[in-house]
Amino acid sequence: MTAPTWPLWEVFVRARRGLSHVHVGSLHAPDAQMALRNARDLYTRRQEGVSLWVVASDDITASSPEERDSFFDPAADKVYRHPTFYEVPEDVEYL
Repeated sequence: MTAPTWPLWEVFVRARRGLSHVHVGSLHAPDAQMALRNARDLYTRRQEGVSLWVVASDDITASSPEERDSFFDPAADKVYRHPTFYEVPEDVEYL
């Protein structure tokens, strides 16, 4: 008889100093609520964050490093998307 395996969850934490969530690790849990509680106990013991995300690993779809050139190649010919194409007036302090 084999023990049931819990799904794998990816954990993202947003620190006090930043605005974006950062991947900090993975854990196994039976559901999203338990994954959130376990992530809080495991990854924010020293009050490292103010927000947590848990995402089921099966729900993540990512590009592979092998297809980097072909997958991102179409963006290289759109130079107008880069701010180097425009001149910024001198009286603009923050852009």
